[in-house]
Amino acid sequence: MDYAVTNPWFAIQVRNRYENSVTVHLAGKGYEWFLPLRKSRRRWSDRIKEIEQPLFPGYVFCRFDPLARLPILITPGVIGIVGIGKTPIPIEDSEILSIQTIVKSGLPSQPWPFLQIGERVRIDSGPLEGLEGILLQSKANHRLVVSVTLLQRSVAAEIDSACVSRVLHRQYKRGDRIGAGTEFGPVP
Repeated sequence: MDYAVTNPWFAIQVRNRYENSVTVHLAGKGYEWFLPLRKSRRRWSDRIKEIEQPLFPGYVFCRFDPLARLPILITPGVIGIVGIGKTPIPIEDSEILSIQTIVKSGLPSQPWPFLQIGERVRIDSGPLEGLEGILLQSKANHRLVVSVTLLQRSVAAEIDSACVSRVLHRQYKRGDRIGAGTEFGPVP
């Protein structure tokens, strides 16, 4: 069965450090899975080693039919499927595609706190071209934050701020005067 076409993505909550084991079991059962990893450096007393860690610790993404989820739930290491009560909630394909694009780009990325308020930008050039997210500044570097709304988790990738443009729709904060100002938005 072609899971990529017929079924949506879901987030599966897994036991601590069981992400790789769960993906092996899911692959053995024929499911399409996604475990975004990042490289990080760990220091031991005698050396520094580069290791891969999950961008979303405790979660694996998988495509499956929500009406036939028992094979997922009985997979060793699986705690449950993220949703409301016993109803799994699918993740937007665009959010998974954005995370996959960041991972494939090879740019440094890291887990980032979930953000709901902020300026949305679109990347105009480079390996992340076309992605939308929230632009942040950290010291001299700029980052694009892409979020998985259902998990309330985000990923940040370093970008060149010269490659971004403002997305026209804006999230308003309490106190903004909506409708006042010019075609470019409210008067500050």
